[in-house]
Amino acid sequence: MIVLSHYQINPILQSRRKWPSEIEISADLNRTTLSATVSADGLHIHDQTISWKALKKISKNENNCFVIEEDTAYKITAFSELTSRAYSLYPTPNAPTMLVAGFPMHRIKNTDPYADTLEKVRAIGAVSGAVLDSCTGLGYTAIEMAKTAYHVTTIELDPGAQEICRDNPWSQELFSNPKIEQRIGSSFDIVPTFADGQFAGIVHDPPTFALAGELYSAEFYAQLHRILMPNGRLFHYIGDPNSRSGRNTTRGVIERLTAVGFSNITRQPRAFGVLARK
Repeated sequence: MIVLSHYQINPILQSRRKWPSEIEISADLNRTTLSATVSADGLHIHDQTISWKALKKISKNENNCFVIEEDTAYKITAFSELTSRAYSLYPTPNAPTMLVAGFPMHRIKNTDPYADTLEKVRAIGAVSGAVLDSCTGLGYTAIEMAKTAYHVTTIELDPGAQEICRDNPWSQELFSNPKIEQRIGSSFDIVPTFADGQFAGIVHDPPTFALAGELYSAEFYAQLHRILMPNGRLFHYIGDPNSRSGRNTTRGVIERLTAVGFSNITRQPRAFGVLARK
């Protein structure tokens, strides 16, 4: 699978006449690099030739990533019948993020989606037991947590988001890592089915309050507390702690987490969330 964005293509087009016949390029959105050949016909990667016309199409679109199939560049997009939301893979200089109804699911200002994920993982710390990732998204959190956890359960509400994951080179371990179990459905409905004390760590990274207010409720937090083992850790992503909405939401989150039994709740400003213990 070849997946490209304007970040990979623009340097080629800007220096088209100066390139040697052999160049290094990433065909998987900057995860790895490989050797490719430039000719009058276009860009040759493995056994595929991507025409200059297709390359120019990618170059002109700064808001999408493209999968290449038989010299045709297809936008990586999906529309969910379940939620009536449009999904797309949005390129950055590093790992891409996912746009849901036009809103990015990761921080991209002064950072990138994978660096954003690493801040969340650092906030909760290494967990060797079972981990719950309450909202899969592109799966970056589940993939990182699986590096230390013996098992990661990750929940995704919308099959449309999973379609995007299948074309995202950075999400492939979601489907290949045997330590990761994917569940499709609402976290609000699935979390109550887990056993008491089942997880040593929980990363709760919900959409905004406006999109998923039930995932910020005391009722849901009580379920997270129940399924967390004693001394287990919860990291809850909230949003920019310096924004007015972020301050207000954080205040309410801490009050509700405390009310259902969480303790040692500390703000984690670098990760835009809070850490709590049972």
